[in-house]
Amino acid sequence: MKDRRSFLKQSLAAIGTTVIGSNLVHAESFAVKINKIELRKNDIILFQGDSITDHGRSRDRLGPNDLDGMGKGYAAHAARTLLHKHASKNLQIYNRGISGHKVPQLIERWQKDCLDIKPNVLSILIGVNDYWHKRNGNYNGSAAEYKSQYQKMLDLTLQHLPHVKLIIGEPFGVKDVQHVDNSWYPEFGDYQRVSKEIANEYKAVFIPYQSIFDKAGKEAEGKYWAYDGVHTSMAGISLMADSVLQCFK
Repeated sequence: MKDRRSFLKQSLAAIGTTVIGSNLVHAESFAVKINKIELRKNDIILFQGDSITDHGRSRDRLGPNDLDGMGKGYAAHAARTLLHKHASKNLQIYNRGISGHKVPQLIERWQKDCLDIKPNVLSILIGVNDYWHKRNGNYNGSAAEYKSQYQKMLDLTLQHLPHVKLIIGEPFGVKDVQHVDNSWYPEFGDYQRVSKEIANEYKAVFIPYQSIFDKAGKEAEGKYWAYDGVHTSMAGISLMADSVLQCFK
């Protein structure tokens, strides 16, 4: 697997693959240090992930830029601004997050819900369920499996979409709010470290959501941002959307 990834990346570099630089940054310098993505006319943007991305989207409205199909979360919030700011570019924006999903479920539906859409920009936020479901006894995965499965999914993506620009969101938990307590750590931190390693390995823009929410927690208590420690409030949605928007020029 490792040799195959190295060969793939060398091959992609040889044909001039467009990828964006690694951005393992602190929240306070996030907007300054990342290599921002330049959107082009007719670009397709895809948001992928679990319930945080899903956020009540209609499963019957699968076209781009659809109010119901985008849900009510950060993906929809960011999409509205991108469509407004880049009105002349005819952007096509999709949301394919599904509540409860982990990386294995993303892999199962990746052809239909990613490769067939052919995104130019792919934003992924996944990982909290990979830990949470294990914690609840409903899954036997590990941080190591999370990493290998994530790599498998991105290897497949790059084989089909060698020029795709990647945004990797760090799985997060707002500490000391309902579900998220000290018992999550240090194990959940292993999943967060993996997401950073993945972003670095695949030269993706990395959004450090944990430090972003930790910093926000100094301005208002945790439940102001995420009502159960994982799922975001109106303020948390805006905070996440603003972080996504900082990824673009």
